[in-house]
Amino acid sequence: WGSAAGAVLDANNAHPPLWLRANARRTTTAALADVLAAAGHPTTPCAFAPRALQLERPVDVRALAPFVAGDCSVQDAAAQLAAPLVDARAGMRVLDACAAPGGKACHLLEEVPELGSLVALDVDAERAARIRENLARLGLHADVVVADALADDWWDGRPFDRILLDAPCSGTGVVRRHPDIKLLRRAADVGPLAERQRRLLEAQWRKLAPGGRLVYASCSVLRAENGDVVAGFLAATPGAVDVTESARLRTPGLPRSPDAGSRNPRPGYALLPGAADTDGFYYACLEKRPA
Repeated sequence: WGSAAGAVLDANNAHPPLWLRANARRTTTAALADVLAAAGHPTTPCAFAPRALQLERPVDVRALAPFVAGDCSVQDAAAQLAAPLVDARAGMRVLDACAAPGGKACHLLEEVPELGSLVALDVDAERAARIRENLARLGLHADVVVADALADDWWDGRPFDRILLDAPCSGTGVVRRHPDIKLLRRAADVGPLAERQRRLLEAQWRKLAPGGRLVYASCSVLRAENGDVVAGFLAATPGAVDVTESARLRTPGLPRSPDAGSRNPRPGYALLPGAADTDGFYYACLEKRPA
């Protein structure tokens, strides 16, 4: 990341803030901010995530009445970009692959109550139980499926209009929340992770309806897991179109991607750690051109 590398390292060593997401089915961001302020918890909004509030002083969320009541969830503002980029609409059939613990699936359901259906898929049964717990606390419903996203044996063959693939990654964008990554992750891990991400992307693409959109996301800041994976997929996949830039322009307030203007820009959009006091995240919006 050139001159931005030092800022990334500094942000990953900083103490992480606590971001909340207002449950659009139950309250507004402004009303939630008022309730929190009245309880002695002032907040700051986010320029690009309209449901996001950052607590000035992090606390145990179990002590926050709105959280217990299901009026909000804990979710970094960068992760809250997933729902608007997926752009799900009423009646659509949606897949959230690698969904645990369910924050993004819940956000999609909060924003579009009239969704046709949402399948929340995860390979880990214990982590899938977290999805069910979050759905129950927020008063939401989804079809939670425990299966491998690389397989097709769980799928009924009906294509999805929207797919969110939050791919397992190095986690190098969330080191400040999981500092053990600095001790446990190795450079040799990145190649196998990128290969698995490529296979996951191909497997979900088969399940996407013509004219549909797949959003590839990761909490990595490494190009090998992000832009390089997506660039290779686009080059090898007829009918796959990168629409990230047009989707980004419909999200006011987003910082400029650090890859913009570089000599060899990759597809997708990167939000580096600390750029907006958020975690590091990457998104690529890919649409399947109708035959």
